[in-house]
Amino acid sequence: MSKAGALDLASGLGGKIEKDDVLSAVDKYEKYHASFGGLDEERKANYTDMVNKYYDLATSFYEYGWGESFHFAPRWKGESLRESIKRHEHFLALQLGLKPGQKVLDVGCGIGGPLREIARFSSTSVTGLNNNEYQITRGKTLNRVAGVEQTCSFEKADFMKMPFPENSFDAVYAIEATCHAPDAVGCYKEIYRVLKPGQSFAAYEWCMTDAFDPNNRDHLKIKAEIELGDGLPDIRSTRQCLAALKEAGFEVIWEKDLAKDSPLPWYLPLDTSHFSLNSFRLTAIGRFFTKNMVMALEYVGLAPKGSQRVQSFLEKAAEGLVAGGKKEIFTPLYFFLARKPQIES
Repeated sequence: MSKAGALDLASGLGGKIEKDDVLSAVDKYEKYHASFGGLDEERKANYTDMVNKYYDLATSFYEYGWGESFHFAPRWKGESLRESIKRHEHFLALQLGLKPGQKVLDVGCGIGGPLREIARFSSTSVTGLNNNEYQITRGKTLNRVAGVEQTCSFEKADFMKMPFPENSFDAVYAIEATCHAPDAVGCYKEIYRVLKPGQSFAAYEWCMTDAFDPNNRDHLKIKAEIELGDGLPDIRSTRQCLAALKEAGFEVIWEKDLAKDSPLPWYLPLDTSHFSLNSFRLTAIGRFFTKNMVMALEYVGLAPKGSQRVQSFLEKAAEGLVAGGKKEIFTPLYFFLARKPQIES
């Protein structure tokens, strides 16, 4: 799991957005969200623009602080963040029963950290689907560095309208990605369509739990902070995800919020009361350093204007995630394994 340096962070800020346009992109992105007066329906209607702006603005921060795999994981005591993330990816591959030579689809693949890990772990060919040009460009570079160009590839497309024929893949997975979909049923139906009959789809979803109270102002504030800081049109409940799977035609093999049995809290890397040398950049001291570094990079012109505001809403997201985790109203670890019937009804 690579860690980009300060100059990588500065040069990547804004992704494919022209440097002079970053500040206006931040303005437009923020206005989609409830904290700035935005509405759920507007975010859903403009999800492609919103999500693309988010990942253009945030990807370099993710890679700088998190590495190549932008997701959480259940974690054992004595296990590093990096080890837990790899184990989480291996667990997914094992649940899918991947076999050498199979053709697999990663829906919402980011820069391809899980894609590369799962392809090497299972000896499969993995196609990463992503609608963000900057992330795909970065992912192709990392594929070349890792030497996996022959088995790992990327396709630029919207996961609500996939450019693949029916029954194309032996397995499909999504890691904390389909939460960006404006409509879970529509997204799952597309996954169902491209998956071969009798084969499986597994995912880790970002969800509000049964403990979430939509009439609780504090709960709504936390939800809004997560949506703003993570490019989400709306966070669905675990029950809504489960119902959407069934409506799309899947047979649900099993489902569970894996956060419930994690020996260490999934949000620990973002908790400012926790210190770790292994994930120093995510600690309070590391984040204070990053904040001031971004301020300096923007001041001298290496980072575009607006960079500090991106760092600011990512900080707000971290606060919302920790609060949501501590109150157990939010989970990024809702797991399900579902199967497309061998004979469709």
